Amino acid sequence: MVVLRDLLRQSFAAARVLLVLTVLLGVLYPAAVWAVGRAVPDRADGSLLRVDGQVVGSRLLGQTFEGPSWFHPRPSAGSYDGLASAPSNLGPSNPDLVAAIEERRAAVAAEEGVEPAAVPPDAVTASGSGLDPHVSPAYADLQVPRVARERGLPVDQVRRLVEEATSGRVLGYLGEPTVNVLELNASLPGAD
Repeated sequence: MVVLRDLLRQSFAAARVLLVLTVLLGVLYPAAVWAVGRAVPDRADGSLLRVDGQVVGSRLLGQTFEGPSWFHPRPSAGSYDGLASAPSNLGPSNPDLVAAIEERRAAVAAEEGVEPAAVPPDAVTASGSGLDPHVSPAYADLQVPRVARERGLPVDQVRRLVEEATSGRVLGYLGEPTVNVLELNASLPGAD
């Protein structure tokens, strides 16, 4: 009888702990995380960029821009498919990767009207995730004359837009300055 009473007491104690933890971790904690996420709405929704009330993309994910009137992102091993986020897994001495880089370098140099040696590395190499939305200021600057010519804008105006879209180093010393291609293209006059 004593054993049965102890077993029932322990079972009720375990059920109470289960109920308390279920309420805390299954209801209150998710509700608190949701509430904090709502306090910073764009972050919780994927840092969406809206132009004239329409979502044009996420500030966190790269995407392709077709045509010479747009700034181009860096290459993507997965064609900017969020479900296929991955690098190519080709090593730096792999002949296929070397050939792809040289092909991209020649194409960018021809499109921008520069020597192949002037093409920055991020113009010809994909990021590790294949979803990087940023390019270097050097690559954005290389594209300024083409975009200005195609849009009929003064080069200085387009260069100013690049400067405004350039983010500095994190905390002033981590990483390198970057340009978010989606934000830059959204800031172009007539970017519909």
